[in-house]
Amino acid sequence: MLVFIAIGVNKEMSEYEYGLLKSSGDDVFISGNVEIRRPSLVEIGSHTAIDTGFYCTTMANIGDYVHIAPYVTIIGGAQGEFFMDHFSTLAAGSRVICGSDEHLGAGLVGPTIPEPYKDNIKYAPVNFERYANVGTNVVIMPGVTIAEGSVVGSNSTVTKSTKPWTIYIGNPARAIKSRESKHIKQFAKDLGY
Repeated sequence: MLVFIAIGVNKEMSEYEYGLLKSSGDDVFISGNVEIRRPSLVEIGSHTAIDTGFYCTTMANIGDYVHIAPYVTIIGGAQGEFFMDHFSTLAAGSRVICGSDEHLGAGLVGPTIPEPYKDNIKYAPVNFERYANVGTNVVIMPGVTIAEGSVVGSNSTVTKSTKPWTIYIGNPARAIKSRESKHIKQFAKDLGY
């Protein structure tokens, strides 16, 4: 017997169970197809959307008018910290690393290793300041701040914090030009920010 499944046809889109979160604002959409490992450590503002395939193991504080696109991963475990300020975006397939083994030979690598035998782990918060935008398939390493209004182009690797209102591309990411802020700030002001 053949069975055909029509995805998205005449079915309501399932959503995440918001009551599990530390807090969430108004007009929030979180796909039912996400995994938030520590929801009691996650705060989400208003007018925010988190798409299918999102995977988060860290504490997260996500502001207003934020979009996290499909298949974004934020890792670093219970000690990891991730912050996204208002009007920031994170495009599909991007990876944010808030904690990582150093891989320098101090111990065995991986989350299943007993504590006395583990490698040194670097934990450092990752911050997206207001109006920061990150393109598709970007990798962001621990301790990086994506500065106010800065943009990181697709397939880049960010190992150092960016400068405000600057566009970055490459592996490692490097500044290529500045970005205008006047209209963006005015529109945010019009929305009450």
